[in-house]
Amino acid sequence: MTPNASPSAADRPLRILLVEDAAALARTYMGYLRDEPYKVTHVDTGAAALDSVRAEEPDLVLLDLKLPDCDGMEILRQLGESHPGLPAVVITAHGSIGVAVEAMRAGAADFLVKPFGPDRLITAIANHADRRRFARALAAPPAPGAPAPARRANFEGFVGASDSMQGVYRAIESAARSSATVFVTGESGVGKEVCAQAIHQQSPRRDRPFVAINCAAIPGELMESEMFGHVKGAFTGAVADKLGAARLADGGTLFLDEICEMSPHLQTKLLRFVQTGAFNPVGRAAPQHVDVRFVCATNRDPLEEVSAGRFREDLYYRLHVIPIGLPPLRERGDDLILIAERFVQLYAVEEGRGFKGLAEDAKTALLAFGWPGNVRQLQNVLRNAVVLNDGPVLTAAMLPALMRSAPPRPAPPPAPGFASPSFAAPSARPHSAAPNPDDLVALSKAIRPLSDLEREAIERAVELCQGDVRKAAVFLGVSPATIYRKQKFWREGGEAPLF
Repeated sequence: MTPNASPSAADRPLRILLVEDAAALARTYMGYLRDEPYKVTHVDTGAAALDSVRAEEPDLVLLDLKLPDCDGMEILRQLGESHPGLPAVVITAHGSIGVAVEAMRAGAADFLVKPFGPDRLITAIANHADRRRFARALAAPPAPGAPAPARRANFEGFVGASDSMQGVYRAIESAARSSATVFVTGESGVGKEVCAQAIHQQSPRRDRPFVAINCAAIPGELMESEMFGHVKGAFTGAVADKLGAARLADGGTLFLDEICEMSPHLQTKLLRFVQTGAFNPVGRAAPQHVDVRFVCATNRDPLEEVSAGRFREDLYYRLHVIPIGLPPLRERGDDLILIAERFVQLYAVEEGRGFKGLAEDAKTALLAFGWPGNVRQLQNVLRNAVVLNDGPVLTAAMLPALMRSAPPRPAPPPAPGFASPSFAAPSARPHSAAPNPDDLVALSKAIRPLSDLEREAIERAVELCQGDVRKAAVFLGVSPATIYRKQKFWREGGEAPLF
């Protein structure tokens, strides 16, 4: 670098603006950061904060919500308007969920509740630094004259050479370098656990444990014990101490699959664990501390779950540091054939068959199908075909009839026979059959409650799949745990909530 050149954003220290009116606290926070690679500027009023940002935009604002000249929330909103994208971590002594949610909605990236220690402050800053580096790494063009990155057909358990998967591979590599929490989204069967394992294997924690826990597969009453462990005698059946996933993952990666299925009670405990790294095994008052890297996944839209009140908003913002979205199989083009040929060869060896690949008509049939269950469904279909047939190539005639007859569709297709007259589209019914809208008795007979229709669809799906709940879940586009939970409601005479 020449003497007159200015350092790049990547070379210079992270610039932090601390807005705190209590001088003693400001000195404490700056002391926490003394040995960190940050340049901290301190101001003690909202007006001074706005002036400082206008003079030189920082990389991050640490903002106390109680200021002598104005409300910190107003500063937060003004910064959002004048400097969109500038992350702010709010500091408050009022740690209610309402304050946290209001701050998040006003644009805060995170919040700290007084009193907090140096580790919590350093982690909050590091998470946002990681997110900025992650975004820059993905957006950065190749250096002039540098060769284009090689297109990979395989990566840490993934198979696929499509553009969308090349982006996923780069995102995994960038995310793995940090300790920030990764939030993986995608439909059922796209490989969210494979993604979590890839992040672990690419990270400095690769030689430490990778522990996965499926929040949808474990009954709610057992989930806390599975997560945090328990001591002997903590509850009926606790005949010995048990280490939970949190302790087993110490030093490594804890993967929380289907995180949106977690109960509100356990979400509260998880929030504390994410904030402090401490948890209490069931039956023990003394907290335990561990060092884990969190990777979470869901097949739902997490923001919709937050809006519906099923997932805590403050927990969402704690976990949603680095997002990675996995594309559905139907949007990955010829990746489907690469994956299918790999499975056919693998299953042929396992089952003692002579298959070497796919016939052209089989490729055409596979590409035409919508794959609501994604890669997991593709695995099941191909194993079925390999087990029941043999030959040098797998043909379309060997594929299950259900798959061969189904048209391509972007949404999960129902199995043949799933639909009943009560599920037909309104346009399919004769207009003359519509009841008079003023005839309430006729309307009550013609319009059935959604809960009844949903139960009918689930029970019909399970029946057609000969009691195989997992297979029925694939065609319905839900998790098996959802069906099990609804069946339990119905057995107990209750009314299960809608999907």
